[in-house]
Amino acid sequence: MKNNFLDKVKDRLIISCQALADEPLHSSFIMSRMARAAYEAGASAIRANSVVDVQAIMDTVELPVIGLDKVDYSDAPIYITPTIKEMRGIAATGAAVVACDVTGRPRPHGEQLATIVETMRTEYPDTLLMADTSSLDDVKEANRLGFDIIGTTMYGYTPATEGCNIADNNFEYLKQVLAMSKTPVIAEGKIDSPEKAVTALKLGCHSVVVGSSITRPQLIAKTYIDAVNEL
Repeated sequence: MKNNFLDKVKDRLIISCQALADEPLHSSFIMSRMARAAYEAGASAIRANSVVDVQAIMDTVELPVIGLDKVDYSDAPIYITPTIKEMRGIAATGAAVVACDVTGRPRPHGEQLATIVETMRTEYPDTLLMADTSSLDDVKEANRLGFDIIGTTMYGYTPATEGCNIADNNFEYLKQVLAMSKTPVIAEGKIDSPEKAVTALKLGCHSVVVGSSITRPQLIAKTYIDAVNEL
């Protein structure tokens, strides 16, 4: 029986608490406190990167977690939970959802996404799978493979979509994703204002993930600094 994650996040905000190794807040303890702040603000769930961060966050707040593991491999361009090893690692934490790259690009070691999905369904039948997609073709493939959630996470972050934003052209791309997806859509990627988050929900998204504009202070500060420096 699937967990009740989707019920808990319906029409609500999910906050991404992530800091990579080269960022000033990189620390599982700091991310757990960031998650605590998100919890106190009213977040419905947390999106987090790495086994240690997911575990630290789950030990700190009683919120469901979308877990992923960003790992670079020399033989493939994708990095969001790219192999079955990382998928298993995140699922073993008890995270409600495991997210992974679904952009049609090669996976490390020649692994096939269909095989990964099949394995996860067998080994972790209660864990939801979220497809981090970048295009309508990706959404179609995620539908075919039976992912539980479609995310717009990678739109704007692949070579073919670089510079794109789901809010462009009155959210036209997001509208197309919503029309195509057979499962709940979680809007994610460059949603940098409350107004954009509300618009995504009004269009029919199940929920919205916001990260950098809330939890990456170096990026938040830069917007102010850039504005001041233009004087």
